[in-house]
Amino acid sequence: MTTSSNSSRKRTQRDYTLAFKLGVVERVEKGEMTYKQAQARFGIQGRSTVLVWLRKHGRLDWSKPFQHPLMPHSKETPAETIKRLERELAEEKLRNQILNGMVDIMDNEYGAGLRKKLLIRYIWQAKAKSKIKLASACRAAGVSRQGVYQAVARMESRRAELSIIKDWVQYWRKYMPRLGARKLYALVKPKLVEHGIKLGRDGFFSYLKSEGLLVRPKKSYTKTTCSKHWMKKHPNLLKEDGLHDAAHVLVSDITYVESDQGVHYLSLVADASSRKIVGYHVSEDMKVDNVVKALKMAVKDKRYIGNAVHHSDRGSQYCSAVYQNALQESQIQSSMTDGYDCYQNALAERINGILKQEFLLYRCKTLAELKVLVKESIAIYNEMRPHLSLSMTTPNQVHNRKGQLLELA
Repeated sequence: MTTSSNSSRKRTQRDYTLAFKLGVVERVEKGEMTYKQAQARFGIQGRSTVLVWLRKHGRLDWSKPFQHPLMPHSKETPAETIKRLERELAEEKLRNQILNGMVDIMDNEYGAGLRKKLLIRYIWQAKAKSKIKLASACRAAGVSRQGVYQAVARMESRRAELSIIKDWVQYWRKYMPRLGARKLYALVKPKLVEHGIKLGRDGFFSYLKSEGLLVRPKKSYTKTTCSKHWMKKHPNLLKEDGLHDAAHVLVSDITYVESDQGVHYLSLVADASSRKIVGYHVSEDMKVDNVVKALKMAVKDKRYIGNAVHHSDRGSQYCSAVYQNALQESQIQSSMTDGYDCYQNALAERINGILKQEFLLYRCKTLAELKVLVKESIAIYNEMRPHLSLSMTTPNQVHNRKGQLLELA
C-alpha cells in the first residue's frame, strides 16, 4: 500500500496493492472480522471499498446473500452472518453471567457446594442422554472425571439409603392419599430418627418430588347456604367475644357429596379447639330433621351439655325452631355469622374442605356405600391426620387430653 505524508488525502483503489487487498479479503472470508471492521482497522476509506474487493477477489459469491452448505436457504451475506454470530456470542456471554450470578446467590443463601452439586448432576444426566461427552464436559466445567464418578457414587448411596422412606410414605398415603408433605414429614420423622437417617424438611420435600410423590391441592366450591329467610338469626358470639363461661365451641356446616344415585348432603359438627369431628350425618336432602342428627351425635359427649357455644352460618336449617330447640335442650348457646360470610365460619369450612379434598376422592355407586366411606374417612381424619394448628398432633389426641384436664379440674 502506498503511503502519503498527508493522511487526509482521499485515496483511490490504486493506493492499495493487490497483496494488501487479497490479505484483507482472506481475513474477512475466514471470519476474523467483518468488512466494516476491516475498513476501520486498516483505515480504508469509503463505505464499501472492502465489499468491492470481496466481490472482485473473493472466493465467495458476494454479489448475493451468502448460501452456506448447512443453511441453503439463508438470506444473510457473510458479513451479516458474522455480525449476527458476534451478537449471539455477546448475548450468550451475558446469559452465562446472569446464570452464574443466580447460582452464586443460591450457593450463599441455601448452602455451600450447591453449584458443584448441580453441575455434576447436569453433566451426568446429559451424559446418560448422550447429549455431551463426559471428558469434554469436565474440561469445560473445570472438574475431573474422577470427581464426577465419586459424586455420582455418593448420590447413588444416598438414594439407596433414602429408598426406605418411600415405603413409609406409601403406608400413610394408603389411608390419606392426598396428605401434604409437611404433615407427612411429621409422621415420618420418628422413623428417620429411629433409623439414624439425617433428612430435613426441605430434603424430604426434594425426595418426594424426585419420586413423584407430591400432590397438588384441589379447589372446589359450591354454595349450600340460604341465609335470606324470615327466621330469627342469632348474633356472632365469637366475633363479639360473648363466650362467657363456655368451655367449648362447636362449629357446624353442610356440604354436598355425590354418588351415582345423585347429590347428597353431609352435615358436620366439629370441636373448634381440637378440630375433631364429633357429629355427622349423610342424607339425601338438607331437611332440618337430618341436619339435627349430627348435633345429637355430638352432644352424646356430655362435656358439651350446658357448657358450649354452637356456631354456624345463617342457613335456614340452623335458624329453624327444630334445630334451636335441640340446642336449648342441651343448654348450648347459639352463635351465627353476621351474614353470608364464609370467613366467619372458616373452621367448619376448612374441615369440610379437608374431607372432600383429601378423603372423599372416589365416587360411590350408592348412598349406602357413601355412608361407609364417610364413616371411614372421618375416623382416619380424627385419629391419624396431624394438624399444623395442633402442633402436628391429631384431633383425637388433643380432644382426649382436653377431656382429661377437665376431669381433673
